[in-house]
Amino acid sequence: MTTYGTIPTASSPGATTNIEYISRAKERIKEGLGTRRPWKIMFNFHSFKLPTNLAEALVRLKTNAAYFGMNYAIIILIILFLSLLWHPISLIVFIVMMAAWLFLYFLRDEPLEVFGRTIDDLVVLILLGVLTIVFLLLTHVTLNVIVSLVIGVVAVVVHGVIRKIDDLFLDEEATGLMSTASGGGAASSSS
Repeated sequence: MTTYGTIPTASSPGATTNIEYISRAKERIKEGLGTRRPWKIMFNFHSFKLPTNLAEALVRLKTNAAYFGMNYAIIILIILFLSLLWHPISLIVFIVMMAAWLFLYFLRDEPLEVFGRTIDDLVVLILLGVLTIVFLLLTHVTLNVIVSLVIGVVAVVVHGVIRKIDDLFLDEEATGLMSTASGGGAASSSS
């Protein structure tokens, strides 16, 4: 009996659920990366200028953090990853913990169940955070991780302060700036 020209089907329901899980995971990753802004806009050199006062600097930082949040997270993770290149054991721990974060927190559709009990997302978040820190500390790269995180945060804050916000097309709800907009609904500028 030959099966030439037939369309293969899944022989077991487990294979189908694995394929569906992978498809959902890919969609969620695309959605998450969909909030990433183009790097060209982020590093448009015509949009860099020092703020005139502290209030303007804080508004810029808040707006840029809301607008470029995913880009900033990528930058910090790349800096952390690069700092671990000279520590292969720590790099392996970092990659394993990143996989645990992906599967146990970011890519889950249903609540996590252990021994028939549903585990709250906050508990998973705290547990994964603590485990990541503890495992990285056990690999003796504490100073390395702290320094790389400080460098990443400083880079993000500097960019957030000196990047002008005039040319950004903002969703006011996402930035949380609706309450600070002058004139309620219509901005009245009489300059």
